[in-house]
Amino acid sequence: MNDPVLGGPELTLRQKLWQIHWFFVLLLAIVASVGFAMLYSAAGGSIDPWAKRHAVRFGFGIVLMISIAVIDTRIWLRYAYAVYFAILLMLVSVDVGGAMGMGARRWINLGVINLQPSELMKVAMVLALARYFHGGSLEDIRRPIFLIPPILIVVVPAAFVLRQPDLGTSLILLMTAAGIFFLAGVRLWKFALVGVLSLAAMPVAWQFLHEYQKKRVLTFLNPESDPLGAGYHIIQSKIAFGSGGLSGRGFMQGTQGHLNFLPEMQTDFIFTMLSEELGLIGGLILLCLYILMLIYGISISVRSRSHFGCLLGMGVTSTFFLYVFINIAMVMGLIPVVGVPLPLISYGGTAMLTLLIGFGLLMGVWVHRDVTIGRRGAADD
Repeated sequence: MNDPVLGGPELTLRQKLWQIHWFFVLLLAIVASVGFAMLYSAAGGSIDPWAKRHAVRFGFGIVLMISIAVIDTRIWLRYAYAVYFAILLMLVSVDVGGAMGMGARRWINLGVINLQPSELMKVAMVLALARYFHGGSLEDIRRPIFLIPPILIVVVPAAFVLRQPDLGTSLILLMTAAGIFFLAGVRLWKFALVGVLSLAAMPVAWQFLHEYQKKRVLTFLNPESDPLGAGYHIIQSKIAFGSGGLSGRGFMQGTQGHLNFLPEMQTDFIFTMLSEELGLIGGLILLCLYILMLIYGISISVRSRSHFGCLLGMGVTSTFFLYVFINIAMVMGLIPVVGVPLPLISYGGTAMLTLLIGFGLLMGVWVHRDVTIGRRGAADD
């Protein structure tokens, strides 16, 4: 039948549920199960305090993901800006009176959960950018003035996140946005210009970094300069990687983690613990699962017949890739430590919620892949 509001053929709820990419959902469940096992090990063989909550949050998140997937992508197109400004308002409220934790002001205390709006902004920004570029032609994108609104869509929340301070999340916002700008058709010379200006501004930006952020960069360049202080985390991480060898020391047998040499092993450094216990083989298996998820994300995005769906799917997939890349590169000492969780493995409620909301939008792109949308947001017949 035809939807009187959106126009065009409308699938029934049963048809939409049938269209969901259930193999992708299975991949999510497998990766989350690995996370449950690692959190069980991190707690010394107990489901409390991390593994049990991890499982409950994943179960709730999957239900939320499927609920989002059956919502027509044209609905998300229509309310993309409203979602963005709602999350931006949350970011402003965090800056005014958010909850403090570990020296940063990043959370809104809702009683049952500490909500981190900066995580939700990763999805909200993708929605807003996909909506904006969907309404523009290639001729529009070539005009510099047309790029001012999307630049503000990115820069404003990134500035608020950087004030919290949260360098890792602000970098993900900027890099995800760069990918969407490129996919939308922005010329390469403009990226080169931004790159040159960024390099020129680095000495000024350095002065605005917090002392601990400067120390992280200096420690990345030479971790042995302060082995018991700023360099401790990454040195212990490298030791754990080395001790794991090819096949690992065995589940729950890691010495660096269980003797408390490895810091934050339930969050930022959980991949290090996994590699120590399951070895290179275990780490590569997890990476293969992630790569398979990325392939499916790209495939789903390019199959969409709407420009909005394609940009939305690629934006979500890019965010997921950056989560994986930054966390693994960070714990291996390839980039400075910036505090980014490993998707579906690390303990953290808002990060998992954000990922599953994003994957819900991705599944929605797949379910509604044959819907074409005009530049004004109406369905094409």
